[in-house]
Amino acid sequence: MLHGVYPINPTALFYRVTPSHFTVTTQSPGLYRASVSVLKRVSGKLSRLLHRAAEPEPAEEKPAVHLLVVDDEESICFSMSEYFSQQGFEVDTASEVEEAEKLVRARKYEVIVQDLRLGTSERDGLQVVKLARDLSSETRIVVLTAYGSVEVEDETMKTGADAFLRKPKPLSQVAQVIQGLLDSPRTYATRTRTAGGGGGGI
Repeated sequence: MLHGVYPINPTALFYRVTPSHFTVTTQSPGLYRASVSVLKRVSGKLSRLLHRAAEPEPAEEKPAVHLLVVDDEESICFSMSEYFSQQGFEVDTASEVEEAEKLVRARKYEVIVQDLRLGTSERDGLQVVKLARDLSSETRIVVLTAYGSVEVEDETMKTGADAFLRKPKPLSQVAQVIQGLLDSPRTYATRTRTAGGGGGGI
């Protein structure tokens, strides 16, 4: 049993422990202040450790996905660049075959969205598809075009495209297809073909 006795003298602090014949007396205010200082430091360190333990670990940043948009319509390049940049992609655009081929050779793209008709021929874009596939088996290639017969579609897929989409197509649907390709093995991608999707798209 512990009793605390505070005498008139403010510099003295007594602790009397039962049995009564065993008494510990401290008359040193310096020792008392030193003890309090140590306790404060220990308490502060413990508080900081508990605070750090309670803090969530920072989320691991995912590397940016590099996207190339190839289309001879400036409005489509602009719209897709704005939309996918807001989704966290790093976007480059090209409107001609030569420009697209130069970019594909200079940089590895995780995704390419390619129009087939770049000028007068509905097969111009196939040159870029073939080059991109020859350079990388990992690049996801989405063909987005308003032209092309069934034969051209089959040729496009055989050349190396992962998805064949027909304009007009809402950007949200294009984004869904791209995300599906990025999240899945490439063997899944080769069967992705969809028809045009109404108004409001590109």
